[in-house]
Amino acid sequence: EVQLQASGGGLVQAGGSLRLSCTASGFSFLGYNIGWFRQAPGQAHEWISCISSSGNGTLYANSVKGRFTISRDNRRRLVYLQMNSLRPEDAGVYFCKVEWRGLDWWGQGTLVTVSS
Repeated sequence: EVQLQASGGGLVQAGGSLRLSCTASGFSFLGYNIGWFRQAPGQAHEWISCISSSGNGTLYANSVKGRFTISRDNRRRLVYLQMNSLRPEDAGVYFCKVEWRGLDWWGQGTLVTVSS
């Protein structure tokens, strides 16, 4: 069974930093791109970033470009999202996601709260 679990969220002041982690199991981690999304209250999921299976390719939403960095450790089956210069609008529940066998698999999210 595919399982993803995001962690590392918390309360931070604007301008601060957090590092989120996503642990994965149940599929061949090395073979898949992984994405990060967030969901603010009452809003749809927003794509934030993704990383290729090798880790050599990364993409970012314009809203986080230059502030967030995605990385992965394939040996430990982990994907990270380093978030710097956080803004109140970055608040929400952050999820990691993998598309495996034609389906989107979402992990349990982690809550990020940014105080102004």
